[in-house]
Amino acid sequence: METERSDAGSPEALDIYHRLCANIGRVIRGQSDTIRKLLAAFTSGGHVLLEDYPGTGKTTLAKALAQSINAEFKRIQFTPDLLPTDVLGVSVFDPRDQSFHFHKGPVFTNILLADEINRTSPRTQSALLEAMAERQVSVDGKLRPLDTLFFVIATQNPVESRGVYPLPEAQMDRFALKLELGYVSPEEEVAILSDQEQEHPLQGIRPCAGRNDVFRLMKQANDVRISDEIKRYAVDIVRGTRSVRGVLLGASPRASLALAKTSQALAMFDGQEFVAPEHVQEMAVPVIAHRIMLDSQARFSGMTAENVVADLLKSIPVPS
Repeated sequence: METERSDAGSPEALDIYHRLCANIGRVIRGQSDTIRKLLAAFTSGGHVLLEDYPGTGKTTLAKALAQSINAEFKRIQFTPDLLPTDVLGVSVFDPRDQSFHFHKGPVFTNILLADEINRTSPRTQSALLEAMAERQVSVDGKLRPLDTLFFVIATQNPVESRGVYPLPEAQMDRFALKLELGYVSPEEEVAILSDQEQEHPLQGIRPCAGRNDVFRLMKQANDVRISDEIKRYAVDIVRGTRSVRGVLLGASPRASLALAKTSQALAMFDGQEFVAPEHVQEMAVPVIAHRIMLDSQARFSGMTAENVVADLLKSIPVPS
């Protein structure tokens, strides 16, 4: 293991992280683990997909994060009739000067909430591919760069729900993490009722971090040391998904990158200067599982992508 010191885990960075956690936690009850992983993706520059049943707080969590950052925020409600130009923008002819002028779409922002992304057609879903991977869009033959702080947080209902279009594999691979909120405990649900007796907590939430704070957080996470042994451990887990029986499509090298980056962010949140195997293990399922495609026989036998990753974590030797 490398022991070279870095600036990771500085009091300033930890203070920013704890402020964000506390601010979001005022709105989202009983989801501290999900908030931690969400901020790990945000800090590492990855996009997040929230999947769960309606009413579990997906959109509220996304809005709580957006309102906690003093940055530009836009929301797109995806519907079956939404067009790619509604996302990217469109050139409109102006008869006064006999020329076309480009009108930017909502993708030109810092934090983009793509609400119920799987309710729109695959054609419109694919409009986000270039934006998420390269932070730019190509419209009318021109490349238009997006802001450095471009972050997509998308929500989707499970594919079993009515009126949804499953996201293609290429789109799923663009998300660093897929998180599920699940149902909270009865005590937490009672607390949610109490919180909303007078007004929704979202109405009282204010920004607690600015763009410079976010960039400082990203820089600190990037400075966390990750040894060659830990890198190989992460790669072995990802590569292992490609040879499991019943898996049609394993995780890509993009998954290895996301696993390493988000593990660095977790290490910084824990005040550590280097990534430990436990950080990789904590992020493995949310980073890898949504990128795996199972064949029909494996699915009918009860096999899940989450179990594939969990079994690999048990079988692959952990670096000492």
